[in-house]
Order: sequence, then C-alpha cells, then structure tokens
Amino acid sequence: MERTVSQIPKAKAAPHTGGMLMLFVLILGCLISIAVFVLSILCLAPFSGVLGTILLVAGILGMIAFPICFAGLKVLAPNQAYVFTLFGRYYGTLSQPGFYFVHPFCIANAPAVMNGEPTGPVQKKNPVTGMETTISVGKPKKISLKTRTLDNRTQKVNDAMGNPIVIGTVVIWRVADPTAAVFAVENFEEYLSSQCDSTIRNIARLYPYDTMESDSDEKTLRGSSSEVSEIMQQELAARVRDAGIVIEDVRITTLAYSDEIAAAMLQRQQATAIIAARQKIVEGAVGMVKMAIDQLGEEEVVVLDEERKAAMVSNLLVVLCGSKDAQPIVNSGSIY
Repeated sequence: MERTVSQIPKAKAAPHTGGMLMLFVLILGCLISIAVFVLSILCLAPFSGVLGTILLVAGILGMIAFPICFAGLKVLAPNQAYVFTLFGRYYGTLSQPGFYFVHPFCIANAPAVMNGEPTGPVQKKNPVTGMETTISVGKPKKISLKTRTLDNRTQKVNDAMGNPIVIGTVVIWRVADPTAAVFAVENFEEYLSSQCDSTIRNIARLYPYDTMESDSDEKTLRGSSSEVSEIMQQELAARVRDAGIVIEDVRITTLAYSDEIAAAMLQRQQATAIIAARQKIVEGAVGMVKMAIDQLGEEEVVVLDEERKAAMVSNLLVVLCGSKDAQPIVNSGSIY
C-alpha cells in the first residue's frame, strides 16, 4: 500500500513571537492581575458597585490566563526542532535556535510521546536487532537534528553462493525534515533500524563473500567492501527518504563466515593460497631453467644431448621448487 503525499502535511514555520518580549509581558500581566485583584478586595469591597465587580473578575481571569500562557514559551538549542499540533491539526515547525513564544495550547509531537504509558525513561528493545534504547515517554520531546550513528549489530545472512556469513554495519544518519519524521512513520528510529536490517540482507545475498579465483573481476563483500557499502547507502537512503531521514554514510564493520563453516572455509582459503604460491614458484623455476639452458648453449660452455638436458631440467626443478634446502653432492667422476 503506497502512502500519498497529501497524507503528510507540508512543513511550515510555526507562528511565533519573541520569547523574551512575551516573558516580560506575561510577568507584567501577572503582577497587574494580582494588583487589580488585591485592589478590588481592599479598596472597592465597601462599595458594591459595578466597578468593583469588574475589577474582581478581571483580576481573577488575569491570574488564570497569564500563568497558562507561560506554557507557550519554548527554548530551542542548535540542531533541535519542535513539531507542533494545535487541536489535532498541524500547527508548524520550529528548527532555528532561539527563545520563542507560540500558542500555549500547542503540543510538541515526537515518536517518544505515547498515550496511556507512564512518564519517564523506558527501555525499548528492537525485535530484529535486539538493541535496547532509552527514550522519554509521556512528555513533549524535541527532535534532534544532529548527525547520529546507528550501530546495526551483527546478523546472519546468506551470500550469493548460499554460504552463511555474519555481517554488521554502522549507519551515519540525521533527520533533515522533522515534520515528515513525525507524521510519516510511527517511530523514525525504529523505522530506520528495520529498513537497515532489510537493506543489508537484500544487498549481502547479491554478492559472494569472496572469490577463490585471483584474476576474477567479480565484486565480493570482502574485496569490494567500499562499493558494496555505497550500494547499501543508496538503497537505504531511498527507503527512508519519505521519513525525512538523510543517510550520510554506511560502512561494513564486521564480516566473517558463520561459525558452522568458518573452519572449512579457512582450510579452503589456505589451500587456495598454497596453490597460488606454488604456481608462482613453478613459473619462476621454469623461467630460470630455460634461461640457464639457453645461456649454456649460446656460450658453448658445455654441450648436452637431450637426455642430459632432461636430467638437468629435472634436477634444477627439484632444487628450485622443493620446500626444503637442497643438499649439494659433488660428482668426482664423469657425468656420462
């Protein structure tokens, strides 16, 4: 089911005035209300005129209204934002640091505000990653616009060859549109964590962990980690764009074979490395033997028939390709 754009309100600045000016006005209003109330009781009590009643009512209303208006004073630090609703409708967003006064009945919305739950810090556990986070519940919360890190802990997936591997990533992200982050999804932090898990699984199964062929140009999770990380970043950014989240970077932090096949794959890697090393040794030994025979023939140091050349080649290859040092033997007789 696709979400239409009309369901997410367009971000706009919340109507506001200077907080310092309104603080002075509210304090002055409270003092005047108290003074009017006391004056109406002390000075006008003996007179039962209309003026005394009006002053008494005005003083009482002022002492009720001005303290309520103090709820409209809001302070924003750098890289923080408020998303307000007024009587169920989107009122506006404040994202610039400063001291503001907004409508006192505005409610600041954030994913941590949950109805029907007790206030205070609450431990929440992600059912996919098992990560626990502490959030404040039941009270207005500012939305942080700072760059944050999501440590997506290791999870077991299958690579392109079906081998079970363990992979973990770190995601650098920030909230770019606080209005969309509040109204597009239920909780943008949990939404990001779930989408990160899904992205890792989808990308990891497209590439093998490693290739056993040294001259292969195929991308692998181990040999092309930077390219794979960029692909993960692009796909994850596309998934969370509607939630007002920007993905700065994705990096693979943990990559290994799963425990059940780690020993077998280690032996396979060791065998591949030994074969590659032996291949290099044989190629070098053949080149050295060919050079020795050609140089002996050109300079006519010794004339060898085909049988003696074969014996010489055999002896040189044994010496050059052997895994142990050769033991020299001095021939005091004729080689024929």
